[in-house]
Amino acid sequence: MSAPNFHFAATAITDRGCKRSSNEDAYGYSVAAGIYVVCDGMGGAAAGEVASSLAVDEILQRLDGGSTDAIARMPAAAEEAIAAANEAIFSRAQRDHRLSGMGTTLVALATAESRVWVLNVGDSRCYRLRGGRLAQVTNDHSLVEERVRQGLMTPQEALHSPLRNVITRALGTHNQVTPDVFELEAEPGDLYLLSTDGLTRELEDERMQSLLARGGELEESCTILVEAAKEAGGQDNITALLVRVNR
Repeated sequence: MSAPNFHFAATAITDRGCKRSSNEDAYGYSVAAGIYVVCDGMGGAAAGEVASSLAVDEILQRLDGGSTDAIARMPAAAEEAIAAANEAIFSRAQRDHRLSGMGTTLVALATAESRVWVLNVGDSRCYRLRGGRLAQVTNDHSLVEERVRQGLMTPQEALHSPLRNVITRALGTHNQVTPDVFELEAEPGDLYLLSTDGLTRELEDERMQSLLARGGELEESCTILVEAAKEAGGQDNITALLVRVNR
């Protein structure tokens, strides 16, 4: 029996939030190629914007037009694309001292037929809503989340820790990086959320679940999430990208 060939729909919104003067988040996607990417840049001046944009462009190029057999070679192709994005950012910073130390988180989704691959570096997240229940797919590469997983800190302590901004993996800050890659089976009705921490630090999982479970158009759901994060404080840039699985 051949694998079901699902159809995907997507939309995204990015907002600088209520406190920041600029937006260092970036996103990009191609429904035709089955590639969706969200990045949260870091670095002084405009360096964060440079890093996040470089990462999005490199991933889309490598996994879309860059290689016709990329999906067939997953997850190796994803790891190669992330390595290329890391090198692009790292080498750019080496050439331009104004960009020294720049980096970015990355969370991405790649789809083919009924298969979904989730890639992440840093603390931008992927969630899946299935049957009205929201579950986090990715693990944060952050100091506090690693301590939570080790049982050294409670989730509540992590939420208020002064170390919560410390991430342990990022694209471009070193000459090599190791991504997490998760392979999942898609089902009709699944809804995937890719987001930066400007959303997830303002809204608890239960709140996001209740907002997404309302259904409706993807653009409306994206807007509702971002506006809710802004109403909760909007301390950081906010990006939400939604991908729905249709039969």
